[in-house]
Amino acid sequence: MSSPCSSQTSRETWNAGALSLYRRLLPAAFWDLRQREANLRQNNRVYTLAVVTWLMIGQWLHGHSPLDQAVLELLRGLPASFWPRPCKRLQNPRRETGPVSGNTAAYNKARHRLPLSIVESCCDRIFEQLTSEADGVLPGLRQRAFFFDGTSVQLPPSPALRQCYPPGSNQHGESHWPLLRMLVAHDLQTGLAMRPQWGPANGKRAVGEQQLLEASIDRLPASSLVVGDANFGVFSVAYCGTQRGHSVLLRLTAVRALHLAGGPLQDGMDRSIAWKPTREDRRRHPHLPKDACVHGRLLVGLVQPSNQAKPFLLAIFTTWDATPQQILDVYGQRWNIETDLRTLKGTLHLEQLRCTTPEMVAKELDLAMAAYNLVRAVMYLTAQKTGLPPRAYSFTRVRHIVEAFAPLLAAARDPVEARQIADRITHYVAQAKLPRRTRKRPSYPREVWPRPQSFPRRKG
Repeated sequence: MSSPCSSQTSRETWNAGALSLYRRLLPAAFWDLRQREANLRQNNRVYTLAVVTWLMIGQWLHGHSPLDQAVLELLRGLPASFWPRPCKRLQNPRRETGPVSGNTAAYNKARHRLPLSIVESCCDRIFEQLTSEADGVLPGLRQRAFFFDGTSVQLPPSPALRQCYPPGSNQHGESHWPLLRMLVAHDLQTGLAMRPQWGPANGKRAVGEQQLLEASIDRLPASSLVVGDANFGVFSVAYCGTQRGHSVLLRLTAVRALHLAGGPLQDGMDRSIAWKPTREDRRRHPHLPKDACVHGRLLVGLVQPSNQAKPFLLAIFTTWDATPQQILDVYGQRWNIETDLRTLKGTLHLEQLRCTTPEMVAKELDLAMAAYNLVRAVMYLTAQKTGLPPRAYSFTRVRHIVEAFAPLLAAARDPVEARQIADRITHYVAQAKLPRRTRKRPSYPREVWPRPQSFPRRKG
């Protein structure tokens, strides 16, 4: 696998600006091809496919900013390469009709007209290009590791979304907000994320994280290592991963580990087993063949939690040909995906969307991940120059740096000026390292929060 930083020449192909990466990964030829495949006929216009997609990504780079901020970025000026054949309004903004309007109606209409298939192609291409160029192979093991985990996203209570993603309910009644369950997969080394998979979290068509993994695993790079917690430590996930040529590293619950071991668990256990589906596995997955079986290893090790809690026995099933210590070390980094999810939901504000249709929900989720990957790529480039791991940098600070310098990079008059601005971005990103805490921070005192005041129930 080739790396973009194997030589000085290849380093120069990576620009430290998200906008420059976007233009390099999705050139004009890509948009022409997608337009022909989708059988789209578009006259010369301001809001082309490339412009609309970038503005939607830019909204996520600015922390899920409103539509008018995206339009202002357009008015401030984008590189001329966005319009290979500019329309008359762009060629002569001082004619009778005036310059481009600052209202959001045209941009909003273009967002809704943007085909979902093209959005998915954009996100997949960004991920595939960055993954092929970034060296995410585990040191000395010749394999990439992808951590899978799920989360939930809250949606506006529109009739269409309530029907597609039913709200949850409890003893007090039905909730007000539609809810979807989303699964993400992040590269352990680079932090790059695959396009997410999602579905309803409630209702008759509710999907589990295991089902979402089976639906998305085909988009992983070949011969990857699939890592999951105990929620994914089931036969269907192990069988699905091995059937598609991937290795699996799955944590097991104590009950399932005891069943596979056929006896008590002991520290240092490393046993070859043949995992066969149970009667319950076949009931939930009737498509499994009669001879379905996964050959792997059952590893058990006594581990010490980082919070100095009581040590416990960790049981892992894996088809990965590595030493027990290497396997435990890789799984020990599983918390990285928890921080990645916190970044997506807290920094990019993906915890609650504002769109009101299922198709727009799909576009926003995909392009939010594309924005995340562009920032991760900037972090990766800086890490290669400084020799630090990409996750040693603060995602929030890097996003703010990219956001601040994006207008300057877009207004660069020539490649030399663009290179100078990119070097400044790289310089400031190198200063955005996470602090090295040598002592444990004191936790907040555990106290009972007071009960909220009661209000009368809404009538009607």
